[in-house]
Amino acid sequence: MTQSRESLPLLRKTLKGPVRELFTLNRFFWKYKSKLMLGIAFVVLSNIFRALQPQVIRKALDEVLLYLNKVPGSGTPEALGQSLMKFGLILFAFAALMGLFMFMMRQTIVVMSRLIERDIREEVFAHYLRLDAAFYKRNKTGDLMSRIVEDVNKVRMYLGPAMLYGINLISLVIIVIFTMFQVNSKLAFYTLLPLPALSYIIYVVSNQINIKSEIIQRQLAALTTKSQESFSGIRIIKSYALENFWSNDFARASEDYKSHTLALARIDAFFFPSMLMLIGLSTLISIYMGGIHAMDGSVTPGNIAEFVIYVTMLTWPISAIGWVASIIQQAEASQKRVNDFLHTQASIVEAPECLPMPERPSFEFRAVTFRYPDSGILAAHDIHLSIAPGQKVGIVGRTASGKTTVADLLLRIYEPDSGTLLVNGVDIRQISLTQLRESVSYIPQDVFLFSDTISENIRFGNARLTQNEIVAAAKDACIHDEISGFAEAYESVLGERGVNASGGQKQRISLARGLAKSSALLIMDDCLSAVDAQTELAFLDQLNSTLKGRSLLFITQRLRQTRYLDYLYVFEQGHIVQEGSFQELVSHPGLFKTLYDLENQNI
Repeated sequence: MTQSRESLPLLRKTLKGPVRELFTLNRFFWKYKSKLMLGIAFVVLSNIFRALQPQVIRKALDEVLLYLNKVPGSGTPEALGQSLMKFGLILFAFAALMGLFMFMMRQTIVVMSRLIERDIREEVFAHYLRLDAAFYKRNKTGDLMSRIVEDVNKVRMYLGPAMLYGINLISLVIIVIFTMFQVNSKLAFYTLLPLPALSYIIYVVSNQINIKSEIIQRQLAALTTKSQESFSGIRIIKSYALENFWSNDFARASEDYKSHTLALARIDAFFFPSMLMLIGLSTLISIYMGGIHAMDGSVTPGNIAEFVIYVTMLTWPISAIGWVASIIQQAEASQKRVNDFLHTQASIVEAPECLPMPERPSFEFRAVTFRYPDSGILAAHDIHLSIAPGQKVGIVGRTASGKTTVADLLLRIYEPDSGTLLVNGVDIRQISLTQLRESVSYIPQDVFLFSDTISENIRFGNARLTQNEIVAAAKDACIHDEISGFAEAYESVLGERGVNASGGQKQRISLARGLAKSSALLIMDDCLSAVDAQTELAFLDQLNSTLKGRSLLFITQRLRQTRYLDYLYVFEQGHIVQEGSFQELVSHPGLFKTLYDLENQNI
């Protein structure tokens, strides 16, 4: 079947639509240009040897027909046999060369697609790590996972199979149509008559595929999110006996995904039979018109067979136009989702010319005010607070009074809306962000442990730790004896998020991780809440020796823990309402004394 000069307009119509998102991948084509150019060369060479095969068959068939019709000079049976053997060997050689170049084109273009897939995943993951906390509060984990796995895989299908078959289609169509017009321009013209209908179908269907593909990817992200939340929260689901509810909810989401994918499948189901029908029509036209021209002698029977072979040869590439168009449109929708995140800029970045972090830093909040960007909650208002080198400072107050916000601002997880945060008198935004966070050990209340050994979890903040230093940190965190009782001690592997450890054990392993990091400032954010009173007392008693001269920011709701600290700030609804030493605050009326008395009454 197929095309002539109309082949390129057909391709343009196939790709018509918003494919601008895929243009962002051109930089990867340039990076792997040698593999791409070699791949294109191998495709062209493979198709040249493919297009030569029908010509050999045409010559062999014409020679046989001449012999059967007893045309003078057609030769003897022995000569005919030798001639057919020669044609057979030439045909085998062409087929072998075609196969070799097909193998080589896969080794270049498909390998290139896998390399680019790796590069995109690494780029997306690195970008995820650079984004700030506000981004992760706005986006669900399942959606993030879907974009780096499913969407990147869709893009890889465009970079590999779609690119391969697209180049194959263009080169084969040009070579075959050029040959067909050389043989007989009228017969080639009639063979191409179904082309306009084919172009229109491709144009309409590809646009529909793009729309539905984006819907499917969004629904898949929602399905992934529900799965991830179900597995992460399986304890809560079971404890509330809500297995049926979650199962039904997942089934509804799965049903939505099924309905959208079936809608896309129905479009594909219409497309492929239409393609095959038009290809079959071209075959029929080739035979009918070829027969008419054979009667007046303008073509030979071998030419008719040659045209039929060419039509058959183009059956898969032409029918694959719809498949390629579908892949391209799905990749466009997926790349748009990937680009949406890649174009998201972190609000907190390294200063162009940053200063090094001091070895013994002091921290000062000067009239700092902060409101959470998504919720609009005022978490800190006109805060004046300081931490001197080696000083142990405490922040206390009721729940949601703004205590953790101070730690977030110190680590530059968020930026203050107004006021200034100083490090040794220098604006914190001028200090190296990496060095700032390397100089701080943060032990949050919400413990996160990795699915790795206990040793590796403690070593997480300092990769150079020796085993003796790991044990020393565990002893400081009052967890060494319990770790030693595990089957494989420090080499025991923790489950996901430390699921096979108790709440108190997880907190103390996290505490050991923070203590093991050689940092100038240690932030403990209510990280003893799951620890029993005896262990808590043992840890606090040795706090001075544990700190070894480091500064401490101790955030807690248990006021009895603050007697070991040098200075305290009492927070209420984002304001500092009291400050002073433990003895000063407990001796004078105020919020601290009220909360302290209530705590003692409940003991």
